[in-house]
Amino acid sequence: MEFELWNQICNQLNLGTIKEPPRPLKGGFLHRVYSLFTAKGRYAVKLLNPYVMQRETAMDNFRRAEELETLLTQHGLPILPALSFRGKKLQEINGQFFYLFDWFEGRSLKREEIKESHCCRIGTLLAQIHEIDKREQHVAHNELHIDWDYYIEQLACSNQDLSALLKRNRSLLYESQERGNAALKTLPPVITICHNDMDCKNVLWNGDDCRIIDLECLAYSNPFLELYEMALCWSGYEDCNIDCQRLKAFIQSYSDAGGELPTDWETLHDGNYGRLEWLEYNVKRSLGRNCSVQEQSIGISEVQNTMALIVYYYKERNHILNCI
Repeated sequence: MEFELWNQICNQLNLGTIKEPPRPLKGGFLHRVYSLFTAKGRYAVKLLNPYVMQRETAMDNFRRAEELETLLTQHGLPILPALSFRGKKLQEINGQFFYLFDWFEGRSLKREEIKESHCCRIGTLLAQIHEIDKREQHVAHNELHIDWDYYIEQLACSNQDLSALLKRNRSLLYESQERGNAALKTLPPVITICHNDMDCKNVLWNGDDCRIIDLECLAYSNPFLELYEMALCWSGYEDCNIDCQRLKAFIQSYSDAGGELPTDWETLHDGNYGRLEWLEYNVKRSLGRNCSVQEQSIGISEVQNTMALIVYYYKERNHILNCI
């Protein structure tokens, strides 16, 4: 079935004959990405998650992201935009939606490879993105009201280890949720173009040259929140080992490139609670809801990983703020 899909893709987009079997690439946790080598060259193909595409807001979100992707291209940002065919970026064959990209000979850095110079580069690029179209406007944040007790109960029937993990951290989950809801109400009224997922896995490097990928989450958001989250990610947050020097380098380079720095970092720390939403999403996947069997396995692993990050983030609050 998949071989037939690749032939259909090549025929529909006039890519020529396939020269070697498409190879899966390591990447995110939602969509599948492959290397496709044809008579016309090598490409990257992103097969979009069918469960994501069933969401009512999916098509509008992808359309808006494509418009912002074009804007970033016009401003000379080093991104890897989707290719257009007959005036469309988003392609579809028999219900499978996908994007095609030119091949970039690079790779994402392993976390132990990230240096201050990389943090400076990404901090600069983030500032340049944020300065394209900044507006004084409140962001409408939907408060989180996740019923963690419900998930603890549901998991008890299918995965007692995950149920126990959430139960041990029940108070932390509810406290983080309440703090986050309160903090987001006091954020400065400013929005700008944000990548919303510009962490280490979504930047490909070839020496000092780099390309930003995974642009499907581009949207107008609060730049201070993205600055804080990305500074943490690039300084070691996802290893539960934040390096103060890398954290400072990221923020300083952002400021040096013209990015506006916030005045209240404590509010940003509390308001940066997107990991709770990611945790809930993966709890649902671990329960087998609206996902494939393969995704269910990913969901179980991500619940464990994400819970570790949430605990670390809570414990290291003062350390992180003192670094800044």
